[in-house]
Amino acid sequence: MSEDESTGPARTSGKPVDPRLLRYARASRGFFVAIGAVAVAQTAVVVAFAWLLTRAITGAIDGMPLPDLAATLGALAAVVGLRAVLLWAREAAAARAAARVQTQLRTALLDAVGVLGPEWLAARHSAGLAVTAGRGLDALEAYFGRYLPQLVQTVVATPLIIAVMWWQDWISGLTVVLTLPLIPIFMVLIGLATRAVQQRQWSTLQRLAARFADTVQGLATLKVFGRQHRAAASIERVTDDYRRETMRVLRVSFLSGFALEFLASISVAIIAVSIGFRLIDGALALAVGLFVLLLAPEAYLPLRQVGVQFHAAAEGVAATDDVFDVLDAARTSAHSAVVHVAAAGRGPLRLTSVRVRRGERMLPPVSLVAHTGTVTLIEGPSGAGKSSLFAALRGAAAYEGDAVYGDTDVRALAPSAWLAWAGQRPGLIAGSIAANVALGDTAPDARLVARALELACADDLSPAHELGVQGAGLSGGQAQRVAVARAFYRRLRGRADVVALDEPSAALDPETEARLWGAVRELADAGAAVLLVSHRASARAIADDIVRLAPSEVAA
Repeated sequence: MSEDESTGPARTSGKPVDPRLLRYARASRGFFVAIGAVAVAQTAVVVAFAWLLTRAITGAIDGMPLPDLAATLGALAAVVGLRAVLLWAREAAAARAAARVQTQLRTALLDAVGVLGPEWLAARHSAGLAVTAGRGLDALEAYFGRYLPQLVQTVVATPLIIAVMWWQDWISGLTVVLTLPLIPIFMVLIGLATRAVQQRQWSTLQRLAARFADTVQGLATLKVFGRQHRAAASIERVTDDYRRETMRVLRVSFLSGFALEFLASISVAIIAVSIGFRLIDGALALAVGLFVLLLAPEAYLPLRQVGVQFHAAAEGVAATDDVFDVLDAARTSAHSAVVHVAAAGRGPLRLTSVRVRRGERMLPPVSLVAHTGTVTLIEGPSGAGKSSLFAALRGAAAYEGDAVYGDTDVRALAPSAWLAWAGQRPGLIAGSIAANVALGDTAPDARLVARALELACADDLSPAHELGVQGAGLSGGQAQRVAVARAFYRRLRGRADVVALDEPSAALDPETEARLWGAVRELADAGAAVLLVSHRASARAIADDIVRLAPSEVAA
């Protein structure tokens, strides 16, 4: 990724609750029902608390008998305890829902990436996607634990409390109705600013993750060319940008909290002054005035808390927007694409005027027929599109023309159903060599793993040897041979009839290369259709057919 490249800002739906949440995370549906029921109970408890407290205070003033006063205070204590229990129930429901929704969305995200395919994934930075799936979805805990329960509480409690206040004292109820809209107006104004700065902060975090991943991956090259300090300085600049964006988010959050508290305090003060004057005039009973005054802050509290909790949940909202965009793209792709079949008939593989698209370029057309039992050697200068042709066959690049395996279009086949591939980059993962060779096999065959390693000239490596991240612990040549063994294993296991090898001998000495060519020929003679990309002249000795790609390119 270049220094100026970024993943783009997160997009927000502009709605309190994105409807796509209910579509993609089924656990959220039961969650809304549960917190809705809790919200109704909490509202009833708030009204009961205000009424019991009013009765206790006015009863003490009017000389209520001690047994009656004690009973009222006991009921008041029970209401306080019930309120605490309801708060715990809401927190527990939110925590469980957040965990389930995180799991469902992560699973859906992985499935969506599989549906969209390698071509879509190659156009995006995996580090940014990892941040979204990791930290981003972790932020849903605040979204489900604070924001959504408070939002439901506002929808349920505010109108009910206003109705009770209006029933007891219509003037106070009218005052709340007239002053309450000021809070959402300021919330919208401040929310617009908050959303903008939160989007920039989220974008900066994704850019920082991508920059760091790029730097770590290319650190050896950077050190050789003396550019490691510049890369570190670039990460430092992005980190500083993230710090500034974070502080900007905090400043807006504090401003929002102050504005909401100020408006609510002024509104309650207006109600209190009105009640006080009418109590002095005798136009309002003390019990009614005190009851309404106790309810007044509760009428504003839910809406204030929604604004406060929105800031805590903003990162999770931004992350879910990114996830929903991926899921929407996968859903559209699934509706418009041909359904992948589980298995493919035997060859041959026929390519007719296949032109691979690479960015803004259309590579020259390629036509070939790869029969079972043959080795088809693909030659051409660098940039002619040899590796791009393999990318098209495995679904990692778009192309025009016809590619048919047996009687089925390659586009309608899952690559795993017919193709075994080893690219120029080994693509190894952390784990044993055996696990890398048998990748994708739920019941690995140890005997075939050893045979695949032997055919790939990697029999000097122990299958039990553990590798680090990205295959750390092997030399470049050893890693390449393990990747070739993985393709061979797939063929030996009967999972693929076409074997595509992209420069498999690039890091081998002539003697080892000769052994590898012998193994390739052996696989072909056993019934495989082998596509071989190699610039080595020695590869011609095992080829049944040679296809040379033109060096020219045509603009799209």
